[in-house]
Amino acid sequence: MNFLAHLHIAQHCKSNLAGNLLGDFVKGDPNKHYSTSLANGIRLHRFVDSYTDLHDVSRSAKSLFSVQTRRFAPIALDVFWDHCLANHWEQFSQQTLERFCLDSHQQIFAHQEPHWPESFITIHQKMAEQRWLESYQDMSSIDMVLQRMAIRRPKLGMLKNCYADLEYHYDTLQCHFNELYPLVLEQANQFSTLQLKKNQKER
Repeated sequence: MNFLAHLHIAQHCKSNLAGNLLGDFVKGDPNKHYSTSLANGIRLHRFVDSYTDLHDVSRSAKSLFSVQTRRFAPIALDVFWDHCLANHWEQFSQQTLERFCLDSHQQIFAHQEPHWPESFITIHQKMAEQRWLESYQDMSSIDMVLQRMAIRRPKLGMLKNCYADLEYHYDTLQCHFNELYPLVLEQANQFSTLQLKKNQKER
């Protein structure tokens, strides 16, 4: 799952929005540098990534990619899942996608802390200003994201070729998302509940 899904999952679980985005920018034990709320959000992000990547549905989705691009399928799928969520947003939220994105960005800006990674602050600023999350509704934006990632990190150069796999297997991959995402929401909610219970016991 990518930025949009992590924010939606955070809202679904009543978890910290910033923490759930920070998951890709923070290494090691988050409790050493962040509040319990932020650390819980980071851990929820990590749980979602692990659960999604190891699920049988994800494995089936990865197998659809060509031999040349399969190694990069997890990254391409993370971006594609956001496209699926954006396109079927009304099934998962009572807010409009535009309202959700605006509210989420405002909350994160309002609670921005000076010790957050500069890379995260910069990307979130661009995400909000350029309305990345709403743009995921259009597959041309997904293509652009993959192209940018391939250019920015030469080791991920083959990502630009993953778009053809996504496009060719679009309907099948959409069905995979429809099967996987409700399970992710359910498991994420259970994980988040367990975190809160653990926090209460440690007080």
